[in-house]
Amino acid sequence: MYDIAIIGGGPAGLSAAIYASRSGRRTIVLERAWTGGLIFQASLMENYPGIISINGPDFSQLLEDQAKSFGAEIQNVAVTKVELSLSPKLLHLAGGTSIQAKAVILALGAQPRLLGVPGEEELSGRGVSYCATCDGRFFRDKPIAVVGGSDIALEEALYLSRIASEVIIIHRRENFAAAHILQQRVEQESRISCCFKTEVLAVYGNSVVESIRVRDIQTAEERDLFLSGVFIYEGHRPNSDLVQGQISLSEQGQIVTDGDTMQTNLPGVYAAGDVRRKALRQVVSAVADGAIAATMADRWLDHQSI
Repeated sequence: MYDIAIIGGGPAGLSAAIYASRSGRRTIVLERAWTGGLIFQASLMENYPGIISINGPDFSQLLEDQAKSFGAEIQNVAVTKVELSLSPKLLHLAGGTSIQAKAVILALGAQPRLLGVPGEEELSGRGVSYCATCDGRFFRDKPIAVVGGSDIALEEALYLSRIASEVIIIHRRENFAAAHILQQRVEQESRISCCFKTEVLAVYGNSVVESIRVRDIQTAEERDLFLSGVFIYEGHRPNSDLVQGQISLSEQGQIVTDGDTMQTNLPGVYAAGDVRRKALRQVVSAVADGAIAATMADRWLDHQSI
């Protein structure tokens, strides 16, 4: 029996673990893959207050070490089913075991949104990638494309420009949505070129990526770009399938919470980070979510007789 169980070990989940365990609550973090979530894959983070720059793996390790220092337990195991209307809550784990928790924080995160074009899934891991830090080294001195116009897309393009021979950024809109400073850096990097108002139609290759077909949205002209890899950053899809049917979700599948408390529609169940409906999806807002969720869960437990 745990006081607070946190599903997900990204910045939101680990922040929640720090606050929950510091409050004296018996706390467990259940993470199916690696702690840090998507930030683990980041080559550089420079917009977290108080830290001038740090890479994703190092930042993730700092969060994990801090949570453990206050007594939080971290298990690398998948949660296969949850029964959140029970009191206490029941969480079923891979391998056939289960745990009980008085309160649950859902820090399930999100996953990269696919382009949905022919060849993307077939060549995933063979030239199609969603993580520059993970796969960039395979493209040394080779031409590649980055699809997207967000902060992460431009950050990863800049990172890849130090490895690849050429980086082409493909973006559907006329302008980037990324921070101005990132746009300036992209403009100043000679190895990066940009194709605005352009969309990817298909990815081609036998065993590995050899080219992509793109279309000019204005003229409808199609052409092939001969590349060794394509890195896709077209947003993320919330990992809310686990709680579908139990927790209120938005049309986009995001968990609906009270903005002040992170409370879901079920008592004792909170959500934090990219899985919930929110305006800003950044590490700084994720850790704030986690801190709030853990604090509210702690206060809620003070008034329960479980």
